[in-house]
Amino acid sequence: MKFQLDATSGGARATTLKMAHGEVQTPVFMPVGTQATVKALDFNDMLSLGAQIILGNTYHLYLRPGSKTVKKLGGLHGFSKFPNNFLTDSGGFQAFSLSDNSKPDENGIMFTSHIDGSKHYFTPQSVLDTQYELNSDIMMILDDFLVSLLLQLL
Repeated sequence: MKFQLDATSGGARATTLKMAHGEVQTPVFMPVGTQATVKALDFNDMLSLGAQIILGNTYHLYLRPGSKTVKKLGGLHGFSKFPNNFLTDSGGFQAFSLSDNSKPDENGIMFTSHIDGSKHYFTPQSVLDTQYELNSDIMMILDDFLVSLLLQLL
């Protein structure tokens, strides 16, 4: 990835990120494609809207269809057919939003799946491994919610 500063105004800045699947000019609207697609829109719709990047949700993709399935289909790009960039999060927000289904400890977070009740333990390493299987362009390994929860335990 290459980072280019394009302009500044006070504390604001405009940049261009050059990544494997195209450029992203910031500030940017990043639609949320929880499971690698934006609800009710396909990759052609996203391209016609000018989407440069989509946010995919690691927790939800891990559970369904599964990161190993996504990997077999060519990562997020092959799975969704969206040729531009993907950013994936760490699942930290789900630790907060699904707090009734999660239990953090000093090493990670145990999730009870909202789909079938199965148990899944997320650690920094397992989140990284999942995101490598998803093959996203930008990986948030420990976003703020996850870090905050883990720090509360110490």
